[in-house]
Amino acid sequence: METIITPIGYVRSDFQEKFGIPRQSGRAPSLTARVVLYPPYACEEAFREIEGFSHLWLLFDFSATRNAGWSPTVRPPRLGGNKRVGVFASRSPFRPNHIGLSCVKLLRVERGEAGTELLVSGADLLDGTPVFDIKPYLPLADCIENAKGGYSEQGETHRLRVECREALLSQIPKEKQAGLLECLAEDPRPAYKNEPDRIYGMRFADFQIRFFVEGDILTVIEINPA
Repeated sequence: METIITPIGYVRSDFQEKFGIPRQSGRAPSLTARVVLYPPYACEEAFREIEGFSHLWLLFDFSATRNAGWSPTVRPPRLGGNKRVGVFASRSPFRPNHIGLSCVKLLRVERGEAGTELLVSGADLLDGTPVFDIKPYLPLADCIENAKGGYSEQGETHRLRVECREALLSQIPKEKQAGLLECLAEDPRPAYKNEPDRIYGMRFADFQIRFFVEGDILTVIEINPA
């Protein structure tokens, strides 16, 4: 029997393309996004007491890869893009049902044009991503002490040092600057790429960011309106 899942809303974020999105939620905690609900799910009653929770789980659709099918094995970025693991031992978007899971921090509940909206931070989601469900994060149940992270623990603390002249950074709205710098420090390049002479372009909000990486230093060279 086929089950049909209908989106209850969608995400508004600063990412118009996949390149540059943090590889996991919470890695760029200053990033903000908005969860916009469709009627009838946007009613206030559906969110009663939700502000008592600091974090939420978002179940979403990997809509950008929906037509790409799925693969029984994938190459996680954490392993340099060279080693294959089983798709169910990964968070790859190339899954049988294209369902993703993201943990975000709830900043506040707001009233939008269609009804209730959620302002969240730490999201790793493309603009327009359909949302299937919202569930509260429960510290007593969802935080498992001494849990193992498998291969995901490799290089867990690695960050790039980002160098960006103030004259360039000032073009970005002040409230978005910290989020951009956190995304760049995460190293948006494919894990198997290490080309010091290459100039990369990344779309963020309404801007095109151009940069290069040498060693552990990422240098921003241009920020232009997209």
